[in-house]
Amino acid sequence: MQLIAIHTYPVKGCHRLDHEDARVLPWGLAGDRRWMVVDADGVGVTQREAGGLVGLHAVARDGGLLLRAAGRPDLDVPEPSSAAEAVRVRTFRNRKLPVPALPAGPAADAWISALLDRPVRLVWLAQPARHIAAGEREHDTGDQVSFADAYPLLLTSTASLAALNGWLTDAGEEPVPMNRFRPNLVVDGAPAWAEDAWAGRPVRVGGVRLRAAGSCDRCVVTTTDQETGVRGKEPLRTLARHRNVGRKLLFGLHLVPQRPGTVTVGDRVTVGG
Repeated sequence: MQLIAIHTYPVKGCHRLDHEDARVLPWGLAGDRRWMVVDADGVGVTQREAGGLVGLHAVARDGGLLLRAAGRPDLDVPEPSSAAEAVRVRTFRNRKLPVPALPAGPAADAWISALLDRPVRLVWLAQPARHIAAGEREHDTGDQVSFADAYPLLLTSTASLAALNGWLTDAGEEPVPMNRFRPNLVVDGAPAWAEDAWAGRPVRVGGVRLRAAGSCDRCVVTTTDQETGVRGKEPLRTLARHRNVGRKLLFGLHLVPQRPGTVTVGDRVTVGG
């Protein structure tokens, strides 16, 4: 197997960034989902309820973030000072533990509020921390996670996407691109759905060792066109017919880093050992 694509999402829910290589840290890829948009209650705002986030092109940089969107001036946002008063936020309204985050400030809040046409705030996760209760999952995330929904990294397979698109085509539906699933790592060369059997096993990408933590349960975000924000019914409807396991619609594999390192497009990917 081979790693063929690397992606990060500097603000949770924003448009992807493509990379030739990326540092793997205990909480995920460097620069990935360390920022999040929250509502007045401090709950994360994602593409589940705000499809306009697809138009947010955020670029992580040392010491801050650059915000871009069509028709709006760029905004440079520095990482909040450690002297800023932390706020307690949640990635979801239910099921997640609150974690402390630092507010980005009124300029960033106004910029993103105008983009989404609703009052929101932007926050930064200065210290990645557990936001899933210990023992909630069979294969635990560890104590350091970014603002990702559940686990530090998500891997997807080209063969599994091809199988899904075959089902979609057979049903008279349009195939979907891999970006619907918002992965961090994309691999080629594995049989379709081989990743289902990797849970609990070590996965090596180049010289970086990770642990497979189980299949990913998909949500309505997969039905959102990642370029336009237009929402449909697929591929969730087809996943419900073919990939419904324990009332979870599965596509992709969660990963937990075992030690820091760097992954590069073209790296060999192996499982076990």
